[in-house]
Amino acid sequence: MCKLGMRCFRLVVAVGGLWLAPAMWAAHVSPRALNTSKPKSTRLSESQRTRRRMRHLASSRGTAVPSTSHSASLTRTSASGARHRYHERFFVSSFAEGITGGDVTEGEDAVVRQAAVDALGNMNGTVVAIEPTSGRVLAMVNQKLALSSGAQPCSTIKLSVALAALNEGLVSKDTKVPLGARSRMNLTEALAHSNNAYFEALGRKLGFEKVAYYAHEYGLGELAGYDIAGEQSGTYPDEVIPQKLGGVGKMCSFGEGISMTPLQLGAMVSAIANGGTLYYLQHPSTPEEITNFQPRIKRQLDIAPLIPEISDGMAGAVQYGTARRLGLNFSEEEILGKTGTCSHAGTRFGWFASYANTSSGRIVVVVFLQGGRPTFGPKAAEIAGLMYRNLYDHNFFLVGSPAPADTTASRPASTTP
Repeated sequence: MCKLGMRCFRLVVAVGGLWLAPAMWAAHVSPRALNTSKPKSTRLSESQRTRRRMRHLASSRGTAVPSTSHSASLTRTSASGARHRYHERFFVSSFAEGITGGDVTEGEDAVVRQAAVDALGNMNGTVVAIEPTSGRVLAMVNQKLALSSGAQPCSTIKLSVALAALNEGLVSKDTKVPLGARSRMNLTEALAHSNNAYFEALGRKLGFEKVAYYAHEYGLGELAGYDIAGEQSGTYPDEVIPQKLGGVGKMCSFGEGISMTPLQLGAMVSAIANGGTLYYLQHPSTPEEITNFQPRIKRQLDIAPLIPEISDGMAGAVQYGTARRLGLNFSEEEILGKTGTCSHAGTRFGWFASYANTSSGRIVVVVFLQGGRPTFGPKAAEIAGLMYRNLYDHNFFLVGSPAPADTTASRPASTTP
């Protein structure tokens, strides 16, 4: 009820429109009073409130970055605490034509090379296949890229870090390493899922001097081949990278500050596959060089007792971890491997190094890709799976099948390449 003498009015909503009462007050009603709606710019419906609240909740939660790679979708936090997402831009294509032009193929295994060419297709990358019991390069597709100065090794660096930590007695494959208040992980799971926090913790415990010592021992920072024309040695820093770039932790989880070549990775994985012999890689260029081929040992690595400690993790990567896409194309034989994904200066890298754990036809396959968003470690693993499928379909893994250079005598290298 309105008190006597007070200006007031009552709006009654009826089917026919608005009814004002009492009528004698109508002359005192301001037209502005009838406009009860807020200005359009400040009006907020229930659905708009809901959408605004959902956006606020989404921004407050942020986006988790996978532990296996540098995500192309990054989260940036402003000074006010709000998080904004942006996408990393890539400037290199993941696809290329004519990448095999100029390759020297006369001394390669024809079956292995064709399997590698077919598997790689038009991806911008290289495939290197190595006989781990001799160091002979059976095929090298896109030799210009394979022999270049290399690229950041991404998570494949975790293989050398794992061997270093095992050699120093810091962990066994079952040791649970605390990663947080309620998180613990062992080496097998860390390799299978490529957990960054685990290997950053190992790197900090080892320290840069030991990390660098073992990396050089396993062949990083030096030529992997013996008289391979055009090969470059990559780089391994003389001191730890600055803390603002992640320090020794990032060197051990993503290979930050390191440049590794596909041949260096292939030589290291070959040593794992054969029990600890680091061979000079040799790439025959003529049939005569195949006939006269002699393996050359660079050095013996004291890793034989450590290989069973990392084998479960490398097998797990293929069976249920970061390299499981390999199984889309091949599952007949056991494959052990390690993926890697990261990016630098607008180029994304995808690595996969592996070997077939068979009684015959043993082979190491390294796939390296560069490009944009379609390039990453699991894609490299998928390509390797296709190559293994091609080899299997051509009876490469049959017991009793000839394996070039398996029966030749090994000898230490007489000169340094």
